[in-house]
Amino acid sequence: MELKPKFGLDQLLFGMKQKDVESLFGKADSVFKDEDDNQILLYNALKARLTFYQEEDFRLGYIIISNPEIRLFNQKVIGQDLIEVKSFLEKKGFTLSEEEVFDSVTNYFNEENWIILQAEFGQVIKVEMGAIIKNQDEFDWKFKA
Repeated sequence: MELKPKFGLDQLLFGMKQKDVESLFGKADSVFKDEDDNQILLYNALKARLTFYQEEDFRLGYIIISNPEIRLFNQKVIGQDLIEVKSFLEKKGFTLSEEEVFDSVTNYFNEENWIILQAEFGQVIKVEMGAIIKNQDEFDWKFKA
């Protein structure tokens, strides 16, 4: 599966509704609401957490994934050496400029593409990717229903 910055993950596009996602992946293993009343779908086999924003008519706005088969620019990232992944991404012009440390976990953020690589013990363990905001207050939805 290929992460597509600003767009989504393979056929999964930012802006999809839950029914659109379920037509691709079937029913989620778990569904719940978070503290902001957003709809969260968990897919165990995919190792993915999908967030549908309540304030945006429940459109897919955020993806968290730890599936070892996902690729970014056709390279696997989960379970890979952080330094090698960062070096590879920098050669692609994809800079991870901001860094946040939480105990043994460090997040590396690329604001332009709204992607976070999370690393622990020198390996990438998770990728978070969100829909891009345009015009300061409107999402750039890629799925046109």
